[in-house]
Amino acid sequence: MSYYHSNKNLYSKTLPIPNGFVHFDEKPKNKIVFLDVTPIKTPNYKSSKNAIVPLINNLIETNIYKDIVYKNIGPVFNLLRLMGILPLTKKSPGLNQFTVTSISMVYSAVLYFLLITYILYLSLHKVQILRTAEGKFEEAVIEYLFTVYLFPTIVVPIMWYETRKIAGVLNGWVDFEITYKKLSGQALPLYLYRKSLAIAFIIPILSTTSVIITHVTMVDFKLVQIIPYVFLEILTYILGGYWYLLCETLSMCAKILAEDFQLALRHIGPAGKVAEYRALWLRLSKLARDTGIANCYTFTFVNLYLFLIITLSIYGLLSQISEGFGIKDIGLAVTATCSIFLLFFICDEAHYASQNVRTNFQKKLLMVELSWMNADAQTEVNMFLRATEMNPSQISLGGFFDVNRNLFKSLLATMVTYLVVLLQFQISIPDDNQGEKEFEGRFFHNDTTTTTTVETSSVATTMTTILTTLAKKYKQ
Repeated sequence: MSYYHSNKNLYSKTLPIPNGFVHFDEKPKNKIVFLDVTPIKTPNYKSSKNAIVPLINNLIETNIYKDIVYKNIGPVFNLLRLMGILPLTKKSPGLNQFTVTSISMVYSAVLYFLLITYILYLSLHKVQILRTAEGKFEEAVIEYLFTVYLFPTIVVPIMWYETRKIAGVLNGWVDFEITYKKLSGQALPLYLYRKSLAIAFIIPILSTTSVIITHVTMVDFKLVQIIPYVFLEILTYILGGYWYLLCETLSMCAKILAEDFQLALRHIGPAGKVAEYRALWLRLSKLARDTGIANCYTFTFVNLYLFLIITLSIYGLLSQISEGFGIKDIGLAVTATCSIFLLFFICDEAHYASQNVRTNFQKKLLMVELSWMNADAQTEVNMFLRATEMNPSQISLGGFFDVNRNLFKSLLATMVTYLVVLLQFQISIPDDNQGEKEFEGRFFHNDTTTTTTVETSSVATTMTTILTTLAKKYKQ
């Protein structure tokens, strides 16, 4: 075989070419190839010289990675701070605290002092109820209703007292977020910002409308007098929105944790993964209990206040059934409906959150297939199930009572009892006009009887005189 050596200028090395054929080395496989291809244009797309890149709408696409719970409920928290109810101070994105000497607390104290001063000033010019000619017992009860509307002023200092505990709950949520991110590798997917923003805007509008309707239909309407009533009405219902967001956060986190755990069981290896999810669930269960403890006195007062408002409003409606419904009943109906809805909402949301944190999670654990797991993993799953049984997740207001649907049922049953008592008072107290008519009837009957007696005695005297005269003439 002969070799032909040529083409030295074309190759860096002199390569032997057997039989006159050139053999090239193979190209490396990891060589990058660039394709010069023009992308297809989007049909019906008209470009403009003035076109700009659209900004991200933060109200729709909210990317929150730190202090997730606080930022999702942020609009309602900011409204509560603006009203001087929740003087929280944030030292850092993950640290919430309450300080008596903070600017937020000073602002809240000044605003509360102005509110109390304004209410005392208006007490000199009491709200005048539109009275009928009779002036009945139920009108006195309705007049007390406008005094009861001012009771939520007590909630503000109670909320200040509990702000420190609320800050502790928010810091607990930060720890939960960090633990969840370490376990799942992603941020907590919580999307409540738009709901919180809607609550912060809609509730003040609806509360103001409700107060105006009530004052127009039930009292001599004066614009100056309704300002504290509007503030306190917004306060009552924004607390209901705040409670809804706390319970909804617990429900969503429980669902997320249950879905992640169920997904992790399909590829689970060591038993340590089950133990990590159990520790995370115990954190969530503790947050559910701490939520009730941190808002104990505030929502105990709110529930009792709503119970009193509903009782008086429904009594005002029932007392007018015999005479037909009038313009007053519009305001009473609006007040009773809104209060019943808010009370049910508070009880139902807490019941739903407790159900998701405990009962629904237990269902996920009971549906786990243990046959293919090793002994350690099976032991951890059984310990997880036992932990859900031994750790109560009910939202209890300081141990006084659990907030659930049974509470709403009990309050309604007690309300019926008080309504029966009030209606009995109304029946037992006679009307003024009826008393006047009875007095006039008795006076007329006595006068007639006296006149008849006088006339009868006069006739008898006359007859006696005539008979005596006739007898004397007969003797003569």
